[in-house]
Amino acid sequence: MQNCKILSIVGARPNFMKIAPFIKAIEKYNSSPQSSKRKVEHILIHTGQHYDVRMSESFFKELGIPEPAMNLEIGSGSHAEQIGSTMIAFEKVIKDQKPDWVVVLGDVNATLACSVIAKKEGYKVCHIEAGLRSYDLSMPEEINRIVTDRLSDLLLTPDLISSENLIKEGIPQGKIRFVGNIMIDTFEASLHKASTLDLWQILKSSLIEGSKLNINKSLDNGYVAITIHRPSNVDKKEILEQIVDFLLQEVTKEFMLVWPVHPRTLKQLNMFRLWEKIVKNKNVVLLEPLSYHEMLRVTMGARIMMTDSGGLQEECCVLGIPCLTMRNNTERPITLTENGGSNILVGNKLEAITTAYNFVRLCECKPSRPALWDGHTAERCLEVILKQD
Repeated sequence: MQNCKILSIVGARPNFMKIAPFIKAIEKYNSSPQSSKRKVEHILIHTGQHYDVRMSESFFKELGIPEPAMNLEIGSGSHAEQIGSTMIAFEKVIKDQKPDWVVVLGDVNATLACSVIAKKEGYKVCHIEAGLRSYDLSMPEEINRIVTDRLSDLLLTPDLISSENLIKEGIPQGKIRFVGNIMIDTFEASLHKASTLDLWQILKSSLIEGSKLNINKSLDNGYVAITIHRPSNVDKKEILEQIVDFLLQEVTKEFMLVWPVHPRTLKQLNMFRLWEKIVKNKNVVLLEPLSYHEMLRVTMGARIMMTDSGGLQEECCVLGIPCLTMRNNTERPITLTENGGSNILVGNKLEAITTAYNFVRLCECKPSRPALWDGHTAERCLEVILKQD
C-alpha cells in the first residue's frame, strides 16, 4: 500500500490553532505500529495571509508547528487580491506536489482559494470544520464556508448542528463525518501552560505604548476582556464610538477593562480620534495582540468576555465564562445560551449590549462541553481521511 500524501493549507491565525493538533496526530500515527504498512507524508503550506510577525510567526513557535514547506507570501490586500494571488501561487504548488488529499481548515480566504484550485486540478479536498453557517452572506467568511463545503469530497464537522446544515443543503451524507471541534484539541493541550502564566506579567509586558497599568492586586474574575476587529464594529465612527462610550461609561465603573487591540481596530480608533480618551481612562489596560497562550490566560481570568471572534465563543463556552458576541449572528450556535452554552448575541446596538451586560454581570455561567469536544478530534480527522483511500 502506498503512502498517503497530504497537503495542508494555513493562511491566517485561526488556522494555526487548528493545524497544530492535526500535525501532532500525523506524527503520532507515523510513530505507531499501524503505520508500518503506510506512512503519511505531510506537507504544510502557509499562504502568508497573516503577515504580521506577532500574529503569525509567534503562533507557529508557541504551538509547536513546524516551519512550513512553503510560504506563498500573499500578504495584505482586498479579498479579491488575496484569493486571486493565492490561486495563482497554489496552482503551481499542487501541480508540483500531486497530493492524495488537500486539507483546508476553517473559513479564511486561503481555504476558499486552495479548495477551488485543488478541485480544478482534480485532487480530493477535505474540509476540517465544515458545516458552520451564520446565514449572513455579507460576511466574507460565510461565502468561503459555503463554496468550500460544496467542493469538498470529505466534510469533517465540529458539531451535530453543522452536520445537519450540510444535509439540509443536499450534501450526500456519505461525505459528512462528525468528528468534533479541532480547536478544542489545542485548547485542551494548552490549558495547563496557560494557567501557569502570570497574568500581571502578561499585561505589563504587552502594554501598548502610552497605556498604563494602574493596578497592583489580584485580577482574576475582576475584569472584562474585549476583542473586536470586524468591519461591522470598527469601520464606522458612529458604531465604534458608541461601543467605546459604553466601555468607558459603564464597564469601567465596576471592572477593569483588558483590551488586546487588533491592528485594524487601533487604526480606526486613531482615525476617529477615539484613542486619546480611551488612554486617559485609568481602568483600561490596552495591549498589543497576544500570543495564543497569553490570550487563553486572559480569557480564563475574565469575568465577562466581549468579542466578535469565533474561537473565543467556543473557549468561553467550555470555560463557563459569559460571552457577549458583538455580532447579529454566529456560525457557532452550539455555544449559545439556548443550546446550553455561555454565549449571547448582542450585535453592536447599545440597548442590546447594555441589557445583556447587566444580565451576565450578575449571573453565574456553568461550563458546557458539546459532544466530541474532548481533545481528540485531530486523531479522528486523520483516521477518517486514511479510511477514504
